[in-house]
Amino acid sequence: MIGLRLRISQPSPQPQSFAFQSTHYSIFLYRMMKADAIIVSAGRGQRFMEGRKKQFYLLADKPILAHTLEHFENCPLIRSTALVVGEEDMDYTLQEIVEKYRYRKIAQIVPGGRRRQDSVKNGLDALAENVEIVVIHDGVRPFITPAMIEESIHSAQRFGAVVVAMPVKDTIKVSDPSGTVLQTLDRESLWQAQTPQTFQAKLIREAYAKAIQDGFIGTDDASLVERLGVKVHILPGSYANIKITTPEDLMVAHLFLKMKFRTSQPDGERRRDE
Repeated sequence: MIGLRLRISQPSPQPQSFAFQSTHYSIFLYRMMKADAIIVSAGRGQRFMEGRKKQFYLLADKPILAHTLEHFENCPLIRSTALVVGEEDMDYTLQEIVEKYRYRKIAQIVPGGRRRQDSVKNGLDALAENVEIVVIHDGVRPFITPAMIEESIHSAQRFGAVVVAMPVKDTIKVSDPSGTVLQTLDRESLWQAQTPQTFQAKLIREAYAKAIQDGFIGTDDASLVERLGVKVHILPGSYANIKITTPEDLMVAHLFLKMKFRTSQPDGERRRDE
């Protein structure tokens, strides 16, 4: 596996006016803890709109992937990021994403694998040996926040494995291949898994090694850890933390972004817009 290795310019600790909670504690942990991220954006077969891959489609003025990376750039607990993209997209990503938007924490651009699980494994292999916490996130979830990333890191340090998730709102039914309902599940105990999924590094590396040994393919990273008999902690996230995979998702994303912009404007400017 050949990746693009970039020089990392380590960011300075954030000033005390940083926008979210526990600033002094966060800066202390940033100095003490080695938390690195893997951003997975290596989707190959699915084309989006206008012939572009979804991660490169513009959301307002920037590609979806750039919005996602910005939150990891702004999180003081993230030391570096391994960005996993399709091998054919590596040069484009370097020029049109990393260099264009001057992201400093991208340590490597890594070629993806045949499946998402293979891509994450490539990202894990690219991380430094001394990393302590690994944050794994989908490149097409641009509404994650630095505060959510921080909380997932704190939780992984405490519990070992944590997945951001939200309670299921719809009724979930199990059917047979013909479409006949077999069972209606109790949604009170059901959670919709999102990312980031964050782990102590030794644990997630062991889980991936075991999955390869057994030939197991999971639907998310936490499922590999669960196979080790390790309990995975749920961290409530946000219904806005959507994964953009369809044109309909993109419509919702534009709405979220518009709402975010309007709420950030002073009252006078909002009234003029209306």
